[in-house]
Amino acid sequence: MQALVLTELAGPQALRARDIAEPPSDGRVLIEVRASGVCYPDLLLTYGRYQVRAEPPFVPGNEVAGVVLDAPVGSGVRAGDRVIAVPSLGGYAERVAVDPAFVLPLPPELDFAGGAALLANHQTVYFALHRRAGLAAGETVLVLGSAGGVGSAAIQVAKALGARVLAGVHREGAEEFLRGLGADEVVPLRDGWPDRVRELTVGRGVDVVVDPVGGAVFDDAVRVLAPEGRLIVLGFAGGGIPQIKVNRLLLRNASIVGAGWGEFLRTRPQALAETAAALAALVGEGLRPPVTVRYPLARGADALRDLEAGRVLGKAVLLPGR
Repeated sequence: MQALVLTELAGPQALRARDIAEPPSDGRVLIEVRASGVCYPDLLLTYGRYQVRAEPPFVPGNEVAGVVLDAPVGSGVRAGDRVIAVPSLGGYAERVAVDPAFVLPLPPELDFAGGAALLANHQTVYFALHRRAGLAAGETVLVLGSAGGVGSAAIQVAKALGARVLAGVHREGAEEFLRGLGADEVVPLRDGWPDRVRELTVGRGVDVVVDPVGGAVFDDAVRVLAPEGRLIVLGFAGGGIPQIKVNRLLLRNASIVGAGWGEFLRTRPQALAETAAALAALVGEGLRPPVTVRYPLARGADALRDLEAGRVLGKAVLLPGR
């Protein structure tokens, strides 16, 4: 079978398309992959910068959708089932073997590309908004980095949960895309952007900030929190890990909340099925992950380079084929 193998920790350029042996089932569910999600952790893994380090050679990819080829008795799935799955690695391949606990039904409303796109980003932001921030309908959410995979998912999930959504964005030309996802207002993140947020909230500020970016925007994001507001830390795509003067939190009764979905699953794996069921319900109500670009599997390195360069709006997926 064809797979993309990372030969050294040198970034996407070290990915090679190769024919490798099919993975043994070994008590796992064997899946014919029809689509693989492309996400930021995959990119970090190719450099050895993710919190979980893998040593090459290995096949990246932790979001797949496909068809079950073989499954152990008692796994809850059987050959022919359409599924989505979260392998720890191995998704950039034509077939992958996955622990049954991390195999879930594909919502019938979605194609395989949409199913792969529903995994890491949407699960992360649902966990962040629902469990970590306790988002209530009617609250106002500011999403930073809103044109990327996590940001676009956050717009969709926050809107589906009844929030008013402000989309903060650095990229030019993304407004139509962001409004199409459900953003009520688009705030370009240039000089003076906090004033625009205060104007849009009549001086009150926002109840929740979703921040997958970190870096230079963090301090201003803290300043635009409303009283009892919550800033959710999802990552540091902007490169810098911020530091906070906690007196700002004291004066506004505000909170900074970490949301590490992968780490949470390590201690509570049953949360995967719970979150997947909640997202499936939102899909049933109309949510559709924004798959904006599809690459053949052999061009996975190009997909990661485009992600790194900020050329992907929403979500990219890999499809089988050379």
